[in-house]
Amino acid sequence: MKLDRRKFLKKAGQGTAGALVLPTILPSRVFPAPGRTLPGDKINFALIGVGEMGSGHLRSFIEYDDVVVKAVCDVNRQDADSAAEFTNRRYSSDECKVYGDFRELLSRQDIDAVLIATPDHWHTLIGIEAARQGKHMYYEKPLSLFFTECQAMRKAINRYGVVFQLGTQQRSDERFRFACELVRNGKLGELEKITVGSASYSPVPVQPTEPVPDWLDYDMWLGPAPEVPYTHLRCTRNFTLIYDYSVGCISGAYGIHHIDIAQWANDADLTGPIEVEGTGTIPEEGLYDTIHTWEAEHIYANGVKLVYLDHITARKRIPQFDVPNSMGVLFEGTEGWVYVARGYLDAEPKSLLKIIIGPDEVRLPRSNDHRRNFLDAVRMGTPVMCPVETAVRSDTVCHQADIAIRLGQRLEWDPLAEQFASNEAANRMLHRPMRPPWRLT
Repeated sequence: MKLDRRKFLKKAGQGTAGALVLPTILPSRVFPAPGRTLPGDKINFALIGVGEMGSGHLRSFIEYDDVVVKAVCDVNRQDADSAAEFTNRRYSSDECKVYGDFRELLSRQDIDAVLIATPDHWHTLIGIEAARQGKHMYYEKPLSLFFTECQAMRKAINRYGVVFQLGTQQRSDERFRFACELVRNGKLGELEKITVGSASYSPVPVQPTEPVPDWLDYDMWLGPAPEVPYTHLRCTRNFTLIYDYSVGCISGAYGIHHIDIAQWANDADLTGPIEVEGTGTIPEEGLYDTIHTWEAEHIYANGVKLVYLDHITARKRIPQFDVPNSMGVLFEGTEGWVYVARGYLDAEPKSLLKIIIGPDEVRLPRSNDHRRNFLDAVRMGTPVMCPVETAVRSDTVCHQADIAIRLGQRLEWDPLAEQFASNEAANRMLHRPMRPPWRLT
């Protein structure tokens, strides 16, 4: 039965690159109708989460002439006040308002679009409410903490018809686009293997309990996550290494970026691997409990193998990763390879680097500014680089790896049904309980 099922999946529709083609009609939101915002209008913008990542986005979004930052929201009052002060200085006004509860901000009828740059465990709940309130959103990666959040987020975006851009900005990078076009046009021969090297981290000991600072709404910071004592390190960017809030380096802490590129190159934006297995290590004690080092192997319906590693393992094992930027993606075909990372591109034979993709060949969507691409979609209805459908599929690969490693089993995935085949233990891990009163709706 398993062999028959696998053969069926492999034959159930092959695209030009051999990836499984789903019988899906893309919602109009992926190619939104023009005229959402009149060309002469300003986009009234707000930011939810203005810590390290969000404040960086603020400094960028505020420089666009057609954007007016109207509000900021953060449970960290110091960060929120600092962001509002910066904004009001920039505009020589006091119009930028501060909020501690995202629901109050999203209820404002004058806000057109928002940035969501909170800890991962908050992404989906805020995103669903933003969609319900009709707000377009630039949504920091990853899409979700657990897989059923992916499905809920996709449903909300398609139901309310808002523009959604996932912050996997490497699709707006010329090097990554060129590497993917080499693959998609058969310049490496037949694609056989993709290797991804993601970040790793250094474990830390158990942290002492500390008093909650008066400028932090800690209960709101925890939100749907379990109630635990406060410690400063928990509420810094290191939340990405704690499993209650993130899937760690396999996903939001870095890996989703390169997995997204692997999906793009393999023409798998509406599908994904059908098998996965892997091994990894998790610290036995200390604050961090996401997977620390790992090796996962995914198999696509077209036969392409995706080997997913932490960058330390990748650098030790694979010559192409032994470079200053060892967090990258290696594509290997029957006639050559190309390795791409941020600010770095290499290939063999070297002639691959001089290829010019012709007008009649596969030319992937072009953007050299991920934020501008989002703003243009809001203003003119042009397509975004990373719509929710592709975000779901890239997130899925990360969740596959995490679950397979934690279970220590080889798993089969049905990309049509979006669940593991004949493995209830694995399917239970696609969802996590939320602390009341928070829940998916």
